[in-house]
Amino acid sequence: MKPLAFHLAAFLREYLPGDRAYSAHTCDAYAYAFQLLLCFAAERYGSRPSALSLEQLDATLVLAFLEHIETIRGNSARTRNARLAAIKAFAHFIEYRVPSAVEQVRCIGAIPFKKTDEVLVDYLNHQELQALLDAPEPTTHSGTRDCAMLHVCFAAGLRVTELVCLRLDDVQTHPMTSIRIRGKGRRERILPLWKETAKVLRAWTAIRPETTAVEVFLNARGDAMTRYGFEYILAKHVRTAAKVCPSIGSKHVSPHVLRHTCAMHTLQATHDVRKVSLWLGHASVKSTEVYLRADPTAKLEALDAGVAPSLR
Repeated sequence: MKPLAFHLAAFLREYLPGDRAYSAHTCDAYAYAFQLLLCFAAERYGSRPSALSLEQLDATLVLAFLEHIETIRGNSARTRNARLAAIKAFAHFIEYRVPSAVEQVRCIGAIPFKKTDEVLVDYLNHQELQALLDAPEPTTHSGTRDCAMLHVCFAAGLRVTELVCLRLDDVQTHPMTSIRIRGKGRRERILPLWKETAKVLRAWTAIRPETTAVEVFLNARGDAMTRYGFEYILAKHVRTAAKVCPSIGSKHVSPHVLRHTCAMHTLQATHDVRKVSLWLGHASVKSTEVYLRADPTAKLEALDAGVAPSLR
């Protein structure tokens, strides 16, 4: 019986951050998936998580775990697939370390992902976006910071991790104001900023406290802003914006909705999905096609090109 703890520690501590160079957020997501799996397995086998063996992590256990998180925890099919992806990545890791587990790995690899609905992306229209950007009070210290975060997040179409990890040396002011983004999959891109966005960003950096943190945006303690801190700030300003624009109050506005909003507005302005893909830092234009389905203006040309049937 081979202990599971030794191989799992190597997978989470060395393989993911070192060999695969995954981000800290991805490593945390994989670690949480295995936290749930180990707790489930320990209860199922009546042992402690540290006492589990590699042989016990078989396809039967994985299938039972996936059913558990869907029925008992109420997770969606997308979450279920994310947990399965983490388990399959570990199985692939074990395949090259423990030859005797090849058949076990093959059975886990044969577990299919569930099909999910291709839902339309949520985004804010111009009135809702303007109400949100106007929500922070620009005369206060925190309001200046929040205004800069919201403007940069929307204008650059940033993921929340890209926003909070933005460093001072990533901001360039000459010959034009631009930011250097270290994006998903170790892909970097440089994005120019509107004059309005550059103005609010300069207003924040002018009053930004002097700390040892190298990140642009700081929390109230002077430390780097976290993704959860920005989510809290965004939710606060959404409530304020709802007083001016009630329609935004009925929407679930997450940091990624600002990214979707940037993509939709860019697509409607340029009518070029390739430019949207480059702006967002997508690995493939195929990932950007989701915005074509959500944009009604993209279908107007097809509607105008046809001839509507006459009414009796």
